[in-house]
Amino acid sequence: MKIQIWLPGIILVATTILTQGCVSTKKYAALQGDYNRSIDSNRNLKQSWQVTQQELAGSREHTKGLEDQLAQARANAAGLQNSLNQCLAGNNQGGANIAKLADQISASDKYIQHLVELKNKSDSLNMILTTNLTRSLSSDEMKDVDIKVLKGVVYISLADNMLYQSGSYMISPNAGSILSKVAKIINDYSNYDVLVEGNTDNVPISQVNIRNNWDLSCLRASSVVQSLQNTYNVDPKRMTAGGRGEYNPIADNSTDFGKSQNRRTQIIVTPKLDQFMALIGKAPQPTKQ
Repeated sequence: MKIQIWLPGIILVATTILTQGCVSTKKYAALQGDYNRSIDSNRNLKQSWQVTQQELAGSREHTKGLEDQLAQARANAAGLQNSLNQCLAGNNQGGANIAKLADQISASDKYIQHLVELKNKSDSLNMILTTNLTRSLSSDEMKDVDIKVLKGVVYISLADNMLYQSGSYMISPNAGSILSKVAKIINDYSNYDVLVEGNTDNVPISQVNIRNNWDLSCLRASSVVQSLQNTYNVDPKRMTAGGRGEYNPIADNSTDFGKSQNRRTQIIVTPKLDQFMALIGKAPQPTKQ
């Protein structure tokens, strides 16, 4: 009789515990998924931040060089003006020397003006090029494409987890959204050359059909080129696929974060010289909404 009384109670308690356990497991899995997505998002943001910092440092160095030249030119002009003032005060050197100093001061002023114009053009060039080259993208689409302009060359940098299946050179199903936006930029300037460049970290690859990181970087670049050609109608004659393996790092490979930054694909859009000069002179068009 006791067994008949207590056995259903035990079963009821056990069922309740198992049911509650299933609910907790589902909640845990959902939270874990949210956490993993946050980690991926944070990693991508860190990658974009460090690349931007490096490019900013390069721009600052270039600007600093122009500022140093400008300061030296102004110092020379001040010295010439001082010499002229002394000649005018004492008139010891004669009219010929005064005229010579005046010509030197005039030339120095023109050189200073030239440096100022170069600096202003350097500051505005990146903005003009970026605006023109991304005119086919909406403001929302621009958030997903990291574009930098350095010395007239456009770099579109994409992390490996945005394009490929893990440990593979096969394009992932989720890569379509980003490649379609890149294709818009490439097709908008149909006469420009396009280099797709694969890069890896320094961890040796261990797959039967891939010998080393050279192979992996080249195969990944080739996958992107073929996707742009076959899916997004980019002319294959314009494109070159290349790989630099582990030999073009932008971060320290001694950390996981540095490795993740070095695993990237760069799509480099290079206008020919005449097209580049025309692009600089053309007013930027408003971005489509």
